[in-house]
Amino acid sequence: QDNSFEQFIINYCNEKLQQIFIELTLKEEQEEYIREGIEWTHIEYFNNAVICDLIENNQTGILAMLDEECLRPGTVTDDTFLEKLNQVCATHQHFESRLSKCSRFLNDTSLPHSCFRIQHYAGKVMYQVEGFVDKNNDLLYRDLSQAMWKANHSLIKALFPEGNPAKINLKRPPTAGSQFKASVATLMKNLQTKNPNYIRCIKPNDKKAAHIFNEALVCHQIRYLGLLENVRVRRAGYAFRQPYEPCLERYKMLCKQTWPHWRGPARAGVEVLFNELGIPEEEFSFGRSKIFIRNPRTLFKLEDLRKQRLEDLATLIEKIYRGWKCRTRFLLMKKCQIVIASWYRR
Repeated sequence: QDNSFEQFIINYCNEKLQQIFIELTLKEEQEEYIREGIEWTHIEYFNNAVICDLIENNQTGILAMLDEECLRPGTVTDDTFLEKLNQVCATHQHFESRLSKCSRFLNDTSLPHSCFRIQHYAGKVMYQVEGFVDKNNDLLYRDLSQAMWKANHSLIKALFPEGNPAKINLKRPPTAGSQFKASVATLMKNLQTKNPNYIRCIKPNDKKAAHIFNEALVCHQIRYLGLLENVRVRRAGYAFRQPYEPCLERYKMLCKQTWPHWRGPARAGVEVLFNELGIPEEEFSFGRSKIFIRNPRTLFKLEDLRKQRLEDLATLIEKIYRGWKCRTRFLLMKKCQIVIASWYRR
């Protein structure tokens, strides 16, 4: 119910994580269809980049305004910070304040004078502006370092070398907001180099009890986690895609024309394979470099056929080996019999 600076930066991190989720699932998914030349009906979804920009923009973002207030000379209070937000972010569609110059919120009596509200991806959150400036300055760490350096214990003194008065940096230490922003940027950069898989957890009730299913709570989570857009994109698109070479290599044993070796282009081999298996045309599409399969059941069918074919091939190998072994033994015995017979005749 009461949200301050800590909840603000936590929600900022959630927005960034949601943004990368959108980038890697919804946007990238649709761009791949266009890139591969697949016929595709674009699915509309809300991109929360505008909310991230409201918070982290270097000139007009809330964190930038907060840092500017913390660094400027003169009397700085939480109210002056809110006043600055009202001036800079007044017309932003996701920012609301009682003192905002935008007439949409002048009559909103549910919003106190010392608060502002952000319409996050997950819904509207009201923040108490009290304490924002002090918490962002984060002077406790500097004071703590100086106090620890004065300790008589040598280990504690060695752990806090920055508290040495002779080494005090006259440059202002970075604010808590700027440190958190840099940390989030590093996290995002790291995640973008990976191929992440997502597990979305749905909380069925607020009581932490079994067998209780709160439908309103679950629907709210599904909406703000972006699962509806994700399901729409997945259902309208293709469940599985794979480059032609690995696909042909994996399933070539299912067709006599492609087994054991296919001499032509990989795409032509996949076309021959799918035609031989009789898979309906609406179940797959050929991209520029990948084969796209619409329904998981088609993929499961291919895997079942492959599994059965591997068992048949294993039986064939076993049969040939046993035949070779018996034939070799027979020829050896026949040779021995001839030698014995020739010696007996002599």
